[in-house]
Amino acid sequence: MTFLDMLRNAEQQNGSMLCVGLDPEPARFPAQLKGDANKIYDFCARIVDATADLSIAFKPQIAYFAAHRAEGQLERLMEHMRRVAPHVPIILDAKRGDIGSTAEQYAKEAFDRYGADAVTLSPFMGFDSVQPYLKYEGKGAFLLCRTSNPGGDDLQNQRLASVEGQPLLYEHVARLAQGPWNLNGQLGLVVGATYPAEIERVRALAPTLPLLIPGVGAQGGDAVATVRAGWKPGAPIVVNSSRAILYASSGDDFQDAARREALRTRDLLQAARG
Repeated sequence: MTFLDMLRNAEQQNGSMLCVGLDPEPARFPAQLKGDANKIYDFCARIVDATADLSIAFKPQIAYFAAHRAEGQLERLMEHMRRVAPHVPIILDAKRGDIGSTAEQYAKEAFDRYGADAVTLSPFMGFDSVQPYLKYEGKGAFLLCRTSNPGGDDLQNQRLASVEGQPLLYEHVARLAQGPWNLNGQLGLVVGATYPAEIERVRALAPTLPLLIPGVGAQGGDAVATVRAGWKPGAPIVVNSSRAILYASSGDDFQDAARREALRTRDLLQAARG
């Protein structure tokens, strides 16, 4: 089953467009775990257990593990997710972007070491920095396109005078991902929920690609506007929420609170689809 097959299956089985982001910060853990980086796996595994039937995908952010020398815990967590929720794909949020043999090593890290189903990538260095990931049959790759941070305007919203029609850079990335770069149907795009008009534009340029949409929850993106701009039958959207779910409670009930917030967000997204 390809990544796209898994995504569509999870969307149907769990009735969900919600992606649960796993960005563990030990300083924000509940009291019994707080400040202990050795408890990253324990915290995240309980979040996974609480939301496995509510999610279209899980998205661990590799920096939150590597910063605490917790790559081994991430490996255990990946195994746990595959065991308790084998139908829910895992997107490794790594935002890699390098060329040639280095990109091959990053692809091996994502798909062989961690066993991810998809990975996030920066397209800034061109197609040869993306191509090594596409050699992994059935795996997915989400290219950064129109990101949720304010600084995205610095490059993504600039016009390309050298390209016919002078598109904005993010529009050019969307066209490449929908067209010549998408050799085996493995690509998707990252578009921030804080820019619903740009989501709508990207969807028009890339009508069949899955969209990974961060920014709902703590970043303030509008869930309803996001769905109305990006969802269409056969082209899934993966709407990520991290901190709002992970830290819904700082008490002993954090697992139950995470489930309640995930359920609320999932149902809000589904209702917006109409």
